[in-house]
This record gives sequence, structure tokens and C-alpha cells, in this order.
Amino acid sequence: MASTVFIAKESHPDESRVAASVDTVKKLIGLGFEVVVQKGAGTASRIPDDAFADAGAKLGTAVSAKTADIVLKVRRPSDAEIKNYKKGAAVLAIMDPYGHEKALAALAKAGLTCFAMELMPRITRAQVMDVLSSQANLAGYQAVIDAAHEFDRAMPLMMTAAGTVPAAKVFVMGAGVAGLQAIATARRLGAAVSANDVRPAAKEQVASLGAKFVAVEDDEFKAAETAGGYAKEMSKEYQAKQAALVADHISKQDIVITTALIPGRPAPLLVTKAMLKSMKPGSLCVDLAVERGGNVEGAIAGQITEVEGVRVIGYNNVPGRLATSASQLYAKNLLSFLETLVDKEAKVLAINHEDELVKATMLTDGGKIVHPNFGGSDNAKGDA
Repeated sequence: MASTVFIAKESHPDESRVAASVDTVKKLIGLGFEVVVQKGAGTASRIPDDAFADAGAKLGTAVSAKTADIVLKVRRPSDAEIKNYKKGAAVLAIMDPYGHEKALAALAKAGLTCFAMELMPRITRAQVMDVLSSQANLAGYQAVIDAAHEFDRAMPLMMTAAGTVPAAKVFVMGAGVAGLQAIATARRLGAAVSANDVRPAAKEQVASLGAKFVAVEDDEFKAAETAGGYAKEMSKEYQAKQAALVADHISKQDIVITTALIPGRPAPLLVTKAMLKSMKPGSLCVDLAVERGGNVEGAIAGQITEVEGVRVIGYNNVPGRLATSASQLYAKNLLSFLETLVDKEAKVLAINHEDELVKATMLTDGGKIVHPNFGGSDNAKGDA
């Protein structure tokens, strides 16, 4: 009997994405699964129910999840949603596990095998499954679009008969996936772009996009990257030196975009009120880390607020502002990972607990929290 995959409609009020596309539904059916899509799941992503039905999916309600062997979601399921899942079901989502031990315990208690897509290791094999990269790429793009929308001047240099309009000065803080896309987008709009990052590898990437690199390049800077490609938290001494350099640089900028996040920790404060006060009238900040506490002092999640005369944009779920594109990429991430969990001949879920992708992403299994970062054990195993 074919296993059933359930595509949930997201219940979070800020969530407009969906965990499947028409293309991934067709491919799931091609793998031998029966696919049930909750009615209205794709509406906010411009995918009507009829499009999923035409792709071969059945339409259902939240209660339809009771028969599903696999549940695909964008966000971690709520307690109310969990009640509709059967024991032993595999749940793939962006689980946001750090600091949410009670939620993990509830998932374990329900007997669910849960995978946190954002814990996917950054290795070559898993690039197509990397949800942080796929969503951050869109967030970096949208950050510049949001800034340009609120900015009351032109972005590019314009030389006209009536005079010259100078290019907007854009400073991107953090040159990871989101930051690099922000740099590229701001450059396409004609802005004069600069950027910083604590990882030495970022300098060359920033330069390759035509932006100026701004950083204190001492010995600590040269060693500031983890084996997984993430930024390390820097010492207080380095932070002070970098802050002085950045404070001077920010005072000359029109737009500052901050993208700095450290997994499992609150977002580091990068831009203080004193820095904002030094900026020119009409300047803007876009804080892409506002949901994790924010990189900009005074930023408020879900709002555009004025701090020391600077408008600080703190939209929630920035990838969701591009819901159609974000859903398309996220659905591909999910499908690619799910394919590694399936016995393609038997057409059933067959989780290999020794697979490095499983070890990195599995949070709960067999009634227990099994991920070592959240109180579980590397050797903890349950029924697949």
C-alpha cells in the first residue's frame, strides 16, 4: 500500500509559504506516494487547489493528516496540529528548535519522527536541500527592494541636464547568502555598495560583486569561520574594534542592511542608536534578523519604526514576502531530502539512521528527543 504524504496549510498568521509546488507534487506521486493537500494550503503562494488537484493530489482537511505517513510543512507544527498526526509519522519542516524545548518534547511525546530542515549540513551533497540558503537568498533580494520602496531618493547615479543625482550608499552587514544577494541586488539598482563580515572568505566574494569590503583584518578575523561555513562569535575586543570602524562608516551611508545570525543564539547587536543618530536625515535600516532579537537597536518585529531619525524596517518572514518563489524553492529542498529517506523500489519510507543527513537533522524519534544539541543522544534510535 502506498505511503501518504500530507501537505499542510500553515496555521501561523505570518506564514504565506507552502511546503509543496505543483512540480514537487507530481514528483512525489512519481515516487509512488499518495499526496493529500490541505485545502487552501497554496492560496497565499498563488497556487490554487485546482492546480494541486490537476497535478494528481487529493484535497483534504486538517484531519486528513491522521492517515499520513509523511507530513510536509514550512513551520514546526503547533500542539493543535500535532493532535491530527498519527504516531510514527515523519514530519519535515523548519522546526526552529533552539529555545523551544517544550515544543520538541511535545513532538517526541506524540511519537513523531521530526526533521529540522534548517539543520541540514552545508556539504556538497546537501546543497539542493539547504533551506537556509534558498530562503536567505530571497530575503537578501527583498531587503533591498523594501529599502528602495521606502527610500525617497533614486538609487543609481543619474547625470541629467538639471543636475547630478548621486548614487545611494548601501552598506550590507553580513556577507552570507542573504548579504551577498543584497549586495548583488543593490548593485543592479546602481547603488554604491559596501559590506562587511567576520569570515575572511567573504572578502573575495564581496569584491567579486563589485562592493567595497569593510573589516578589521587582524589574526582573529583570519580564523573566524567554523568548519560548517558559519560565522563564529567574535571576542569582545574584536567587536569593539570592528564597531569603531563600522560606526564611522555607517555615518556616511544612506541605507544599512543587516543580516547577521548565529545558529542557536540571539542575533548580535550590530547597529546602536548612537550609530543611527549619526546617519543623514532620510536614511534607512533593514534588519533581517529582527525575529531573532534584531541586529539594529530599536528595531521592532513586524514594523517600520523611526529610531533616532532613521526608519528601521523590521518585517517578519521576509522570504514569505516572496511567497511564490520561496515556496517553489522550499518545496524542492523538501523533495530532495525526502528522496534520500525513501526506498524507491518498495516505495516506502526507509530512514537510515547512519546517514549523515539524518543524524544532522533528526530531532525526535521513537518517543524521544534524539538530537545531541537538544538533550538527545547520537546513538538514540527509534522506529523509523
